[in-house]
Amino acid sequence: MTKLTAYRRLIWLFFFVGVHLAAWGQTRLAGQVIHAVNRSGLSGISIAVKGKVAGTITDENGKFALVTAVPTPFTIAVTGVGFQTQERTITSDQVGLTIELQEQPILGQEVIVSASRVEESVMKSPVSVEKMDLRAIQSTPAATFYDALNNLKGVDMSTQSLTFRSVNVRGFGANGNLRVVQLVDGMDNQAPGLNFSIGNIAGVSELDLESVELLPGAASALYGPNAINGLLMMTSKSPFLYQGLSAQVKAGAMNAVNRSTAVTPYYDLAVRYAKAFRNRWAVKANVSYLKATDWQATDYRDQSFANGTTLETGTPQNNPGYDGINVYGDASANLYSSLYGNGQPGTGANGTSQLLGLIESTQIPFANNLTLPQLTGQTSQQLFNAIIPNITISRTGYREQDLIDYKISNLKLSGAIHYRINDALELIGQANWGTGTTVYTGIDRFYIKGFSLGQYKLELKGANFFIRAYTTQERSGDAYATSILGQGINEAWKGSVAGWFPQFFGSYAQSALLGYAQSYLGSVSNGQSSAAALANAQTFVNSQQNAWLSVARGIADNGRLVPGSPAFQQTFETVAAKPIPGNEQGVGARFVDKTNLYHGEFMYNFSRLIKPSTLELIVGGNVRQYALNSNGTIFLTKDDGSEYTINEFGGYAQAAKTIAGVLKLAGSIRYDKNQNFKPQISPRLSAVVTVAGIHNFRASFQQGFRIPTTQSQYINLNTPTARLIGGLPVFAQKYNFAGSPVYTSTSVLAFASAVQNGASPAQASALLQRFTNPGYDPERVETYEVGYKALIKNRLFIDAYYYYNRFLNFEGSQAVVQDNSPGGSGFPLSLLSATTRSVYSFPANAPIQLKNAGWAVSVDCVLPQNFMVGGNISFNTLLNSSEIPYGFLTGFNTPNYRYNVSIGNRNIRQTGIGVNVVWRHQNAFVWESSFANIEATNRRQTIIPAFGTLDAQVNKRLSQYRATLKLGGTNLLGTLYTQSWGNPLIGSQYYVSLLID
Repeated sequence: MTKLTAYRRLIWLFFFVGVHLAAWGQTRLAGQVIHAVNRSGLSGISIAVKGKVAGTITDENGKFALVTAVPTPFTIAVTGVGFQTQERTITSDQVGLTIELQEQPILGQEVIVSASRVEESVMKSPVSVEKMDLRAIQSTPAATFYDALNNLKGVDMSTQSLTFRSVNVRGFGANGNLRVVQLVDGMDNQAPGLNFSIGNIAGVSELDLESVELLPGAASALYGPNAINGLLMMTSKSPFLYQGLSAQVKAGAMNAVNRSTAVTPYYDLAVRYAKAFRNRWAVKANVSYLKATDWQATDYRDQSFANGTTLETGTPQNNPGYDGINVYGDASANLYSSLYGNGQPGTGANGTSQLLGLIESTQIPFANNLTLPQLTGQTSQQLFNAIIPNITISRTGYREQDLIDYKISNLKLSGAIHYRINDALELIGQANWGTGTTVYTGIDRFYIKGFSLGQYKLELKGANFFIRAYTTQERSGDAYATSILGQGINEAWKGSVAGWFPQFFGSYAQSALLGYAQSYLGSVSNGQSSAAALANAQTFVNSQQNAWLSVARGIADNGRLVPGSPAFQQTFETVAAKPIPGNEQGVGARFVDKTNLYHGEFMYNFSRLIKPSTLELIVGGNVRQYALNSNGTIFLTKDDGSEYTINEFGGYAQAAKTIAGVLKLAGSIRYDKNQNFKPQISPRLSAVVTVAGIHNFRASFQQGFRIPTTQSQYINLNTPTARLIGGLPVFAQKYNFAGSPVYTSTSVLAFASAVQNGASPAQASALLQRFTNPGYDPERVETYEVGYKALIKNRLFIDAYYYYNRFLNFEGSQAVVQDNSPGGSGFPLSLLSATTRSVYSFPANAPIQLKNAGWAVSVDCVLPQNFMVGGNISFNTLLNSSEIPYGFLTGFNTPNYRYNVSIGNRNIRQTGIGVNVVWRHQNAFVWESSFANIEATNRRQTIIPAFGTLDAQVNKRLSQYRATLKLGGTNLLGTLYTQSWGNPLIGSQYYVSLLID
C-alpha cells in the first residue's frame, strides 16, 4: 500500500511538472485589432503564425487571444479583407496588444499561391494572375460569384444554362473547356467522364468561398496535364478563421422574351456553420439550393445550307432539307442518290434502283400500255434525271422546348473536419457533393437531369508541405441527348429506313413520274413535237416540285407524334430512359456515366532545410487513375464487356532565387506519363524585376501539355450526325478503316456539290480523298509572356501582359465517311445518303503548328471619397488561320476584342451603402464546334454576334444586425444575347438578397 501511494505521488509530481513545463513553453497573445481611422474593433481579422498552421480570428469587438507552442521569436501576420496586411515579431507573451489596420481600397497587396505553389505577393508573381477576394465576391454586380468571373481581364464565358457556364481564357473557347483546370481546395473539380467542370454545380457555396485565383495561360509545369490554357483555383473558408452561422437568402426574376414564359422567379438559399473547439478541432457544414426556370435555346435558323438555301433564308416551308439549329430528330437523306441506288434498274435488292426498274417496266394505260422510255425515246437514266431532283430531304424534327424541361435546380452539400495535431500540422477530412439539372452543349444538347458529383478528400498539411488523396465520383443520373431523343421518338413512331423515307420518296416519285407522263402526252396530243413535249414536261415537273414535296411530307408525317399528346409523352419517356444506343426495340437516348477518379499528390517545400534567402526549392508529384464506367453507352468496351482504366503519374521540381531584393529568377520542370502515350516534359523559366519598389516587370517561358481526355481516348458514341470515336488505334481496327476505306468529309462535300451541279458521279469521284491517319499525340504548347504590374501611390493599379503561344499536335476534330451500303458497293453516291454510309468523327492532331497571341491591360484607380473606376481590355487572335486545312476545326472561338468598364464604391461616405456598375462588351466572332452543321461551319457562318451588357448592384450594410442587403440586376438593357452556337439566349436577371454573417 505504501509503495502504491508513493507511485501515485510520483505520477502526480510528473503530471504537474509536465503541465508547468508545457505552460512555460507556450506563448500567450491577446489584444484587439482596430480600424486605424475610426478606432472601431474589426471582427473576422486573421492572426496567424507565419510558417505554421496556428492562428485565430478576432471576435465581434475585434478582440483575440492565441496560445501557441511555437518557440519565440516568431512572426504573426494580421490580415483582413480590405485592409493592409501587418506583420509583427513576437519575442514573449504579449497581452493588451492593439493592432491598427489601414484600409486597402485597391487590389495589389494580396498574397497568392497559384502562380508558384508558394505564398507570394500578387505584384511579384512571375505570371499573370487574376484574383477575386471576399470584397470583390460580395460587391460584384452578378447573381453569383461564378458569373462574375466574366468581369475578369481576358475571361470569356460560354453559357449553356443558368447552372452551367464554362470559363475560357486566351482563345480556344469551348462549352466544356478541356484546357482550363478548375481546382476546389486542391481537388480537380472535373467530372471524370467528361473531363471538364460542370460550372459550379459541385463547387463551392458562395458563403464558404474565401477567394478565387485565375491563372491564364499554361500551368502544366506545376499543375500537370490539361492546365494548358489556364487554372481556376477556388479556396473555401477555414472553420478556424471563419466561425459562426451565416445565411443568405436570394430571390429574383429572370426575363427573356424568347422563353415559353418570359418572366419567371428564381431562388438561391445558402447556410453555413463553422465552429472551432479550443483552437484544436474545427468543423464546418454548408448547404445551398438554387431553383429557377432556365434560359432557353430557340434558334430555329436553318444551318443545313442545303438545296440552295442559307442560314437566313432557309425555312421548313422552302427547304425540304431544313436543319434547324435547335431542332432535333431531323435526320436527312439525299432524294436522288437514295432512289438511284447503284444505277442499275431492279427491285431495290442488292443496291439496285427500284425507280429505274419501274420506269423501264411500268406500262402506261392511257398510252397504249407503252413504257415511258418507249413513249419518249429517252433512256430510263435520262428520265430519272428529268423527274428526280438532286436535293436533301430531312425528317420533321422536334424543337428543343418539346424535349427539355427547363425547370432546373442545384443542391450543394459540403462539410469538413479539421484537426490541428500541433502548431505545425493540420489534418483535414472534407466532402463536397452537388447535384442538379442543367444543359450541356457538345456534339448534342445534353439534358443533365439528376447529375451528381461527389469529392472526398483526406489531407495532411504543414506550413511547408501537404499530402492529399481524394476521389471524384460522377453519376450522370437520368441524363439524355436531345438530338438522339428526337431521333428516337421519330424512329419509334416510324422508322427512317423502312418507313418514313420510302414513303416520302415513293410519294414524290409517283407524283413526278405520273405528272411527267401526263404532261408529255398532253403536249403531244396538242400537236407539239416530241422535243417540245419533253421540254414542257420538264418545265411542268420543275413547277410542281414544291407541291409534290409538300404532299410527300404530309403522307410520310401522317400520324406523327405531337408534343403534349399521351402517345408522344409515352414514347418520350421510353426513349429517354433507354441507354444509348438502344436495342432491337428502338433507339435509346440516355447516357450512363459512373466514372470515378482517384488521385494522390504531395508537395514539399525545403524552406526548413534551405534558407529561402539562399534558394527556394519545392518538389511534388501525383498519381491518378480514371475508372471508366458508362455501361457501354459512352465508352468502348473490351471483348469481355468491361471498360478501360487509364493510369498516369507525374512529378515536378521548382527552384527560385531572389537577388538583391529586386530580381527573382525561377525555374521548374515536370515529368508526366500516361499509359497510352509517351512521357511528357514541361519546363518553365521566369524572371521578375522590381524597379523603384513599385514597378514590376516579368517575363516567362513555359511549355504545357494536355493528355487527351477519357472521351478523346475511348469514346464510342453514336449520334444523329456521326459516330464519335476515340483517337486510339483500337478504333481504326474495330471499324475496319483499312479494309473499308474512309474519305474526308470535306472531299465528300465537294463530291456532292459537283454532282449537284451536273457532274456525273464517275467524274466527281476524282474529288474524293482517302483519309490516312498520321497518329495521335498529346497536345503541347509553348508560351512566351511578358508583363508589367504596378501600384502607384496606393491609388493607381496597372496590370498588363502580352503572350505568344505555339501549339504542337493541336487537337481538333476530323470527320470521315465510309461506304456502308450492302456488300460495300463502292458506288460513290452511297456516300451521300444517311442510309448507305457511316460518318465517324474523332480527335486528330492538326497537320500544322497553330500560333495565337494576345494582350490585355487593366487599370484601376481610386478617386476621391474612395470611388473606384476601373477597366480592362483584352485582345486575342489566331495568327495563322489562313494556313489551317479546310475542314479542320480549331475551335478558337474567341472574340478578338472584349472589354469591361466599372465604377463603384464599397462604402459611400461611411454610410454602409455600396454601389457597383459594370459595362461589358465583346466583338462578334465565329464559333466552331461539332454541334454545328459541318457545312455552316466550313462556310464560317456560325457567327456569335457582338453584344454589350450593363450590370449594377447596390448594397447596404446593416451592422446592428450583422447583415448585408443587396439589390441588383444583370443585362439591365434587356437585349438578348448568346455566347456560343446553339446555346440559349440570355436575358435579364434581377435579384435581392439578404446576407446574415
